[in-house]
Amino acid sequence: MSADGFSGGPPPGARPDWTIDQGWEAYSQAEHDVWITLYERQANVLQNRACDEFLRGLDALDLHRAGIPDFNRINEELQRLTGWSVVAVPGLVPDDVFFDHLANRRFPAGQFIRKPHELDYLQEPDVFHDVFGHVPMLTDPVFADYMQAYGKGGQRALGLGRLANLARLYWYTVEFGLMATPAGLRIYGAGIVSSRTESIFALEDPSPNRIGFDLERVMRTPYRIDDFQQVYFVIPSIQTLQEVTLRDFSALYERLAGAGDVGIAEIVGADQVLTRGTQAYAKAGGRLASATG
Repeated sequence: MSADGFSGGPPPGARPDWTIDQGWEAYSQAEHDVWITLYERQANVLQNRACDEFLRGLDALDLHRAGIPDFNRINEELQRLTGWSVVAVPGLVPDDVFFDHLANRRFPAGQFIRKPHELDYLQEPDVFHDVFGHVPMLTDPVFADYMQAYGKGGQRALGLGRLANLARLYWYTVEFGLMATPAGLRIYGAGIVSSRTESIFALEDPSPNRIGFDLERVMRTPYRIDDFQQVYFVIPSIQTLQEVTLRDFSALYERLAGAGDVGIAEIVGADQVLTRGTQAYAKAGGRLASATG
């Protein structure tokens, strides 16, 4: 998502808003080959697993082509569809910069790509996670509006000191969200769709809890940044997600200030439980196998 502690300002070569040129012409064929390998195996695993909105966006942007997409090319179509654009950044950016980009319908994306030996796991988000994982959903008008609203909400949360709660909303929707559809559970979160192993785990493994989305419950739930999730929250539709979250969170933040966290693997009485997980994976110690950012 973003990172704190950038006291020195943008790194050399970056603009005041932390953007840089993508430098598409400088990518080597080996780097394009990594994209092609990742794309082809994800395209296979996501059939009947990713939601229709994601798959339509993948087709609309034609992200396969000859390798790493040129941001200038995909921005033409993205601008036409929803008014969004992708901007290159040198890596993680400060929270205020991140939220400003989202609030102005700009998605900050890393422009480097992982090495061939890092196909299955990378700690920092690269261009595959950011563009393949996130950008197709930005072709959907409702989700595009949700992301802009999230950016504006992030700016308010910074002033209220509630960023930790809002970050959980991003994590459990934009990064690791599931959707209930007439055809069954589907993936829309970027951290899942960009990971071959978690695409299977999130939908099919008996280990994690899968719980109906509730805004306050999500904001009280910690998350894992280094392994598969122990709980996934399921929305009924993108429209419902937008309707539930497009409001002033001030009263909710006041309630959260006096409420404790819900344990990451805990199920509470008000939960709509779709799957009561065994938590076997986490109890066994887990492993770093998720190719998310």
